[in-house]
Amino acid sequence: MSRLGLIPPMPPAPAIGADVTLTRDDMKFIAALVYEQAGIVIREHKEAMTRGRLARRVKALGLNSVAEYCAFLKTPQAAGELPELINAVTTNHTAFFRERHHFDHLRKEVMPRLVQERGGRRGRIRIWSSACSSGEEPYSIAASCREVIGPRSDLDFKILATDIDTDILMRAEAGLYPAELFERLPADVKPLMRLEASPGRGEARVAEELRRMIAFKQLNLIQAWPMKGPFDVIFCRNVFIYFDTQTKASILDRFVSLLAPGGFLYLGHSESLPQPHANLRLIGRTIYERTP
Repeated sequence: MSRLGLIPPMPPAPAIGADVTLTRDDMKFIAALVYEQAGIVIREHKEAMTRGRLARRVKALGLNSVAEYCAFLKTPQAAGELPELINAVTTNHTAFFRERHHFDHLRKEVMPRLVQERGGRRGRIRIWSSACSSGEEPYSIAASCREVIGPRSDLDFKILATDIDTDILMRAEAGLYPAELFERLPADVKPLMRLEASPGRGEARVAEELRRMIAFKQLNLIQAWPMKGPFDVIFCRNVFIYFDTQTKASILDRFVSLLAPGGFLYLGHSESLPQPHANLRLIGRTIYERTP
């Protein structure tokens, strides 16, 4: 939903003769439907982007216009199209070790403490990447934690990585990226990203030992959450910018309810809490600690 990593393919051109006009009424309908389904606010200045994303679905379904697509979405037969609509209008923009200070804090401050507290007795550590996009965030988490944990087997350690976009999740789980993304990493973190032998020209895959640390699952943040927690760390970066204040406050309360006392919440660089929270205190740049 957020974030720069794999450059998404250009949307296919609409069918010849297709009308990609997006009327004000159609824009209001799409915005209301996306808000209802995913809590995402599509603002008026995003009209051009929305029109281009809808044109892709018009072609995929063999329709003749955006208006015809909107009419289809109003029918019972459109239930299976709703996830595709959400996939089309969400933005995936991420990078390995983006907002580096979060991963430095995780590796140098959080993980050593957790390992010391829970190591040697099958201690449990859980981390959640709540909007993982194409996977660069959870793989950066895994690499940072693996540096501290090492090959030890006395920890019950797992990373949950979720996103609303089903297409991007498949790419994330594969762990396959353009090799240049790894080559551009800073020299001091590049060794953390363990890679397998390149499966193809210009490509590299994250090593299996890091992929095994992560479970990728589809999740809509405004719907029911099946996991029970508690989590020691939650990443929710560059996601709140898509929600209104009420939705942000609701999601934040749910995060706090799943965050262990003393656990940490990381937000995006341009984000802050929708309002002060009694159980969170700011301890660093967009880093919050769960208080008892």
